[in-house]
Amino acid sequence: MTAAFAKGASPANQAMKGVLSPVLTPFHADLSVEKDLLTAQCRWLLNCNVGLAVFGTNSEGNSLSAAERADLVQHLVGQGIDASRMMPGTGGCALPDVVSLTQSCLRAGVKDVLVLPPFYYKGVSDEGLFAFFSEVIERVGDSALRMYLYHIPPVSQVGLSLDLIDRLLTRYGSVIAGAKDSGGQWDNTAAMIERFSARGFAVFAGSENFLMRTLRAGGAGCISATANVNPAAIASLCSNWQVPDADAQQQRLDTVRAVFAALPMIAAMKTAVAHASGKADWKRLRPPLVSLNAAQEAQLLAAMKDAGFAMSQPKGSA
Repeated sequence: MTAAFAKGASPANQAMKGVLSPVLTPFHADLSVEKDLLTAQCRWLLNCNVGLAVFGTNSEGNSLSAAERADLVQHLVGQGIDASRMMPGTGGCALPDVVSLTQSCLRAGVKDVLVLPPFYYKGVSDEGLFAFFSEVIERVGDSALRMYLYHIPPVSQVGLSLDLIDRLLTRYGSVIAGAKDSGGQWDNTAAMIERFSARGFAVFAGSENFLMRTLRAGGAGCISATANVNPAAIASLCSNWQVPDADAQQQRLDTVRAVFAALPMIAAMKTAVAHASGKADWKRLRPPLVSLNAAQEAQLLAAMKDAGFAMSQPKGSA
């Protein structure tokens, strides 16, 4: 099976580029997913030229079961959401769940998946991580798979070394399509780009704070939480990053990001979407996460006003 993977990237197996959003997940009062709101949010983001990293960290992806995620991928594709613009998070701690969910995505026509390392056990070796990703790829058994490695040690406490990435690329070629680097250390992102981009490996920054530096270094773009609330501006800079005022645009993105980063970010973004859409259900989070309290909500709205930022959505989008 391995021999089928160890090939260079073909035109049909190119990595994604641009801006993607870990799409916020709306919940009903019983904490089931509000599929209609989720679909509408995905459509709005696509209209803003932002791809869909559903089930990422800011999607509360690890608060969703593998079965829920598989069902939602099928639902979104069935609603006409472009499978080629989706990068669902299929990572988890249980190998069979990761394999099954990844296979479900492929059956739905979604080839790009973002995979966390197994994160419960800490201090695991590169050998163990290589075995995990290798087992996923071999058991999925489909050379159309495009796997993006999710490096987020501030949350997972399990990082992905450059040597591990090199070994996976050598074994599996273009199946190892890229990485999202949410480590917050620019030196690591730059090293990924320098070492692997010539091999077709797409490096995404984990925040638009690093968007200009990533693009100038030869990276692919960013997968950013606040693309949920400021999608058009982030996507515009990504598409036009060589314009004379690009640095001023980056500064503006940083200002907006700071508004949301000053509070629990998922709850803050959901509150902003609720206000923009007029749909209070957007404020709901699945435990253990909680919504903003009244004082925090007032702080957010005041900070948005002070920053001159007003989130807007097309009529009926969410």
